[in-house]
Amino acid sequence: MAKILAMDYGKKRTGIAVTDDLQIIASGLTTVETKNLIPFLQDYTKKEVVELFIIGEPKQMNNQVSQSEALILPFIEKLKEKINIPIQRVDERFTSKMAFQTMIDSGLSKKKRQNKALVDQISATIILQTFLSGR
Repeated sequence: MAKILAMDYGKKRTGIAVTDDLQIIASGLTTVETKNLIPFLQDYTKKEVVELFIIGEPKQMNNQVSQSEALILPFIEKLKEKINIPIQRVDERFTSKMAFQTMIDSGLSKKKRQNKALVDQISATIILQTFLSGR
């Protein structure tokens, strides 16, 4: 089997998580500056077999898409042009709050919890685990 790679897309940074080859466990991989995201993904998919990209879909409480969706859609179009891997979307409501709570629950210091890159990476892991649990 191949890996599934999930992204918590952001204007400045994008958190990335990936499954193991059996697609059982979601693990944080890294956080990448969004401006370098497509080159990172191109390089990663040359080294690793990835069968699916999961991209968080930000929604508001009333189920309407949030404002950041306007940034994500052009990225998805560009990604489709550059890399031929299917893309699925997963509702990412509350992932940042869940990531922050996970950091508290795991005993990370206040200083480490202020690391937004780590929050993004944990958010991507939650998005990926949500996908895995739902299939």
